[in-house]
Amino acid sequence: MAGSLAVHRARCNLTIDDERHFTFTQQTTQRDHHLSLPLSLTVFMSIEALRKRYESAGQGHLLHFWPELSEAERTQLTKQLEDLDIERVNRIYKRAVGGEAEAAAQQGQEVIEPLPEDAADSVVGDKHDEDEQTWRSTGLKAVAEGQVGVLLMAGGQGSRLGSSAPKGCYDIGLPSHKPLFQYQAERIARLQVIAANAHGKSPDSVVIPWYVMTSGPTRPETEAFFKKHAYFGLDRKNVIFFEQGTLPCLTMDGKVMLETKSRVAVAPDGNGGLYAALRQPLDDDKSHTVLSDLSKRNIRYVHAYCVDNCLVKVADPVFIGYCIHKQSDCAAKVVPKAYPTESVGVIGRRGNKFSVVEYSEISKEQAERLDAHGELAFRAANIVNHFYTTEFLNTAESIENELAFHIARKKIAYVDQETGKTIKPTKPNGMKLELFVFDVFPFTKRFAVLEVARNEEFSPLKNAPGTGSDDPETSRRDLLAQQRRFLERAGATVAEGVEIEISPLVSYAGEGLESVKGKTFSRSGVVSSLEELDALV
Repeated sequence: MAGSLAVHRARCNLTIDDERHFTFTQQTTQRDHHLSLPLSLTVFMSIEALRKRYESAGQGHLLHFWPELSEAERTQLTKQLEDLDIERVNRIYKRAVGGEAEAAAQQGQEVIEPLPEDAADSVVGDKHDEDEQTWRSTGLKAVAEGQVGVLLMAGGQGSRLGSSAPKGCYDIGLPSHKPLFQYQAERIARLQVIAANAHGKSPDSVVIPWYVMTSGPTRPETEAFFKKHAYFGLDRKNVIFFEQGTLPCLTMDGKVMLETKSRVAVAPDGNGGLYAALRQPLDDDKSHTVLSDLSKRNIRYVHAYCVDNCLVKVADPVFIGYCIHKQSDCAAKVVPKAYPTESVGVIGRRGNKFSVVEYSEISKEQAERLDAHGELAFRAANIVNHFYTTEFLNTAESIENELAFHIARKKIAYVDQETGKTIKPTKPNGMKLELFVFDVFPFTKRFAVLEVARNEEFSPLKNAPGTGSDDPETSRRDLLAQQRRFLERAGATVAEGVEIEISPLVSYAGEGLESVKGKTFSRSGVVSSLEELDALV
C-alpha cells in the first residue's frame, strides 16, 4: 500500500506504513507509546470496526491497553470481544437496573398469593394412585415413542464439598461409590427398558437423549469423566454436552470490567442462561444447536433438573404424563415445605401470574397461614425440577427481552485503567448479572404444578460433609432409606441396621421387585441384579 493512512481515535493514532505494518501511537501524560507491528489491512480494518462498535456502545475502554499487548494477548482479547454481544449486555444492564428499581418501588404493594387449589395436583399419599397410574402410562408411551428428552443443569463445582471437580462427579459415600452422574445415567437406561417392555419394543429402540449443560470451567472435566466411564453404559451419541453462557462483570454504572489487560472479567449468567444456551452452536456447524437437535429427534417434551439431587426421577413418566394431560407448556415439581419458616422459595402468584416467591418476600403471618385443609398455604417449595414442551423452549428467545436479570453486587478484581495494576477490592465494587431458570414462569400460557413427596424425590447436595443438612451424609441416608422402602413395599422385611443399595439398572422407582415378597434381608450389600438379592437373605 503506497503512502500512509492515519486513523485518529481518542488520544491514539494508528498509521498503516505498508501492507505489512502499522504504527500505533498512544499519547499519555507520561510518555508516548510507539509500536510497529505486522498487520494486514484486513485485520486492521477488522480491529477498527471492533473499536468503533465498542466505542459506540460506550465500552471503548476495553481496548485501552491494546498498544501494550503481545500478539497472543491481542488475539485473545479480539476473539473475546468479537464473540461478545456488547449491545445485548447494555440492554441487559438497563433492564436489570430498571427492574430492581421497579421491584423496590412495588415492595409491600404487590399482591402475593399462594397457588390456587385448581393450579396444582399431588401424588403425595395413596388417594391419588389412580391418577398416578394414568399419568405414568401416558408418560411411558411418550418415552417409548421417542418424544422425551432430558436437560441436566450440571455447571457447578463441588467447592463447598471440598472438591474442585464438577458436582456430578461427587461420590456421596454409597456402598457402590457411584457418583451422581452414574446414578442418573442408570435411571435413564432403566427407564428406556421399562418403556420398551411396556410397549412391546426392543430395549435398544427406545432412546432418551441426555443434554448435559456444563459451565466453561467444568466442561473439559465433565466430558473426560463421561468418556473415562464409557458414558455409564449409554450410547455416546445420545449424550450431548453444551455450555452455560457467561456475561461480563460490570461496574456499578454499567461499564464492562477487565480482569487483565487482555481479558474481560466474566461470570456465569445463572441457571436461567439455559434458554439462551439452547440456541448456541454445538460445533462448527452454526445451525447445530440443542434446539435443532431436539427437533431432528422429534422430541416434544423435555424434563430439566439440577445435578445435585440424588433422588431425582430422571424423565419421570408420571410427571411427563401429568403435564401431557394438563396440556402444559411449562410445569414444575414441588415438595411441601418442611416447616413455615424454611428458607426455600415457593411457587405462588404475583397478581395473576405464576412466580417463584423467595422466602424473604413472605411475612411471618403469610408463612404460617393455613389453607382450608389445615396445610400451609405457601407450601409449594421449588426444587428446580421442570417440564417444558420443545415448542415453549423455541419461543423462549422472544421472552428474553422481557426478563430482568438479577443483580448480585460483589467484590470483583479488576485492572485499573490509569495504572494498569490489578486491584482487589475490600468491598463490593461491581455486579454480576444472572437469570434464574424459573424467571420464565410468569410468561407461560399453561403452567402446572405437581406436588411430590420430599423423601421420595428431593435430597439436595449443597453443604460440606458433616454439616448435618443437605450434605453428603444426608444424601446417602435418604437414598438408602428409599431403597429400603422399595423392598418393604414389595413385601420384604429388612433387618435393623441393614443397608441394601439397589442399582437403578435393577429398579427405577421400586418396580420389578416382586420376587422379594416374604423374604427377610439380614445382610447389607450392593445389588446389581435381582439374583444378587438372594445372597443378602
